[in-house]
Amino acid sequence: MSSSVNLSSPIRIGSRGSQLALWQANFVQAELRASGYEAEIEIIRTTGDRMQQPGFVPPPDVDGKGIFIKEIEEALAEGRIDLAVHSLKDLPTQLASRFTLTAIPRRADARDAWVCEPFWSLHTLPFGGKVGTTSPRRKAQLWALRPDIEFVETRGNIDTRLNKLAGGVCDALVLAAAGLDRLGRTEWVHHRFSPLELCPAPGQGALAIETRSASHPIDECRDRAVRQALQPLDHLETRFCVEAERIALDALGGGCSLPIGVHCVPEYEKWRIFAQVIASDGETMVQFDREFPLSTDAETLGSTVADELKIRGALDLLSPSIM
Repeated sequence: MSSSVNLSSPIRIGSRGSQLALWQANFVQAELRASGYEAEIEIIRTTGDRMQQPGFVPPPDVDGKGIFIKEIEEALAEGRIDLAVHSLKDLPTQLASRFTLTAIPRRADARDAWVCEPFWSLHTLPFGGKVGTTSPRRKAQLWALRPDIEFVETRGNIDTRLNKLAGGVCDALVLAAAGLDRLGRTEWVHHRFSPLELCPAPGQGALAIETRSASHPIDECRDRAVRQALQPLDHLETRFCVEAERIALDALGGGCSLPIGVHCVPEYEKWRIFAQVIASDGETMVQFDREFPLSTDAETLGSTVADELKIRGALDLLSPSIM
């Protein structure tokens, strides 16, 4: 395999410009180069990036869905880039027909991490402690465990949030473990929450490599060659797990702004999937934890999870969050 197969110019990788996004793009670039392809990275500024800047007023129609991918997908649709690298949890559960998830590399640690130097676990944090997070899911899950804590909005990249913690803006942070691991910030991690405590967001810890679909090519030969070049990066076990998670999320209403956690893993030659839906105030929760045979397909697994959660009242808990 080489870049000479319908690829006379470097593969163009679209990415946000944050440290974590560039780590992800550089990872994909290195994998492509190891397979003999030339690849270059184009940094694209997104609405989500602008929203994190002080004083930025978001447009009135911004609903929080796709704010980190809109401009990148526009570049992909227009042919300015050949592929886009995202954190999978940033992607909507349903992609436009002109795009496809060509590769999902092996997932990193999907768990949430507790970051707090003087108090090394949530349960040792003093009464009324302040935790920095902007995630509705994490807020609800943490309130279910510690209804006394307060939350501080801590937007920005990982280093910005760590600096806010060091500056006393909050007493602790809860961040995705994968991001800290990828950026070499593991010394900040003092506890990794079990999915039974804080169930991760669907797709957390996984990367998504998005390309134009076969039905919407810019250059049919080049686009086919790009998808072929990415095939070695697609990890089938990870793809199965995140597909099941995203199917469950989609059936419950979709969106990263909802207090929903779904986590699927292979365990003892079975699939195990755990899910939580929590009222935004943390007062009420419905959970699901079950093993399925390896022969179960992702669609059946994800749909079963969503159906069971609905029977237990999940939609009633989500209604205030959706409104």
